[in-house]
Amino acid sequence: MSVTIYDVAREANVSMATVSRVVNGNQNVKPATRKKVLECIERLGYRPNAVARGLASKKTTTIGVIVPDISKSYYAELSRGIADVATMYEYNIILSNSDKRPTREVELFEDHLGKQVDGLIFMSDSLSEEIKSGMATANVPIVLAGTLDSDTNLPTVNIDHEEAAYEAVKKLIDNGHKRIAHVSGPMSRDINRLCKKVGYERALREAGLPLIEEYFVETDNTYDDAYEKWKLLRDLDEKPTGIFAGNDEIGVGILNGIRDDGFAVPGDFEMICFQHSLLSRAVRPQLTAIVVPLYDLGAVSMRLLTKLMNGEEVEETNVALPYRMEERQSTK
Repeated sequence: MSVTIYDVAREANVSMATVSRVVNGNQNVKPATRKKVLECIERLGYRPNAVARGLASKKTTTIGVIVPDISKSYYAELSRGIADVATMYEYNIILSNSDKRPTREVELFEDHLGKQVDGLIFMSDSLSEEIKSGMATANVPIVLAGTLDSDTNLPTVNIDHEEAAYEAVKKLIDNGHKRIAHVSGPMSRDINRLCKKVGYERALREAGLPLIEEYFVETDNTYDDAYEKWKLLRDLDEKPTGIFAGNDEIGVGILNGIRDDGFAVPGDFEMICFQHSLLSRAVRPQLTAIVVPLYDLGAVSMRLLTKLMNGEEVEETNVALPYRMEERQSTK
């Protein structure tokens, strides 16, 4: 059987309240008593019960984190930022994978609330109406990380995806390209539909370039599909010469398709992608990319959540982090 606070109190011949004060660092304990209690704790191998402490304080010091796909480098690096700040503020994390399924998101959301988490960090490709409804009635703070939110007014941490996409396409235009393709992730994802595509189209319109339907290619966000979808662009009579890829995995799929067909980057095609993860730097040529501060997205989300949970003053609940373009060998 596990050792309880009662066992320590009996062994040290003190009250359970005294043991509790020692465990929680309360200085209102005589040094000699503290020393005796700590010796008993070490000798008996006592470990404080976090659940019991949570019931007493009405806090569990536990945070729920829901991500679409932890196997993706985007969410893995973002989660690392969350974990590091959570550790700094002595919070535990329950990390759950939704598999990009709205029904699973709802299940996990309710499950985390049932576990009495003190707060939630939520990431999703798109917020379903059911999730929005649940968030509106949740009794704990919620922060959206890297997730677009147009109408729930929840605290969010993001970058300006539309402006970043605009800058990427404008860079290709400034490099002399008049035929520019956008190879995107699924249009079901709000950031792709409402931000990146909008920025792409705005840059073309401002430059007086036509929006050509064949130059917009939707993928399922995987390397394999991007590799196959490259063939749609390859087989056009007038191929695009500039390509804006929605993320690094798409970018690498397109890049390898281009090279396997005997073309050169940046000789025949110039390319810019989103994220700037390890993938964009591991390939040759390395990909010019919009650098999304993934770690910072997670870290700032967690810090914002700690402020909300502790009732601290928060000046801005919709945080837009800075980004930059890293020019590498896929552009001239």
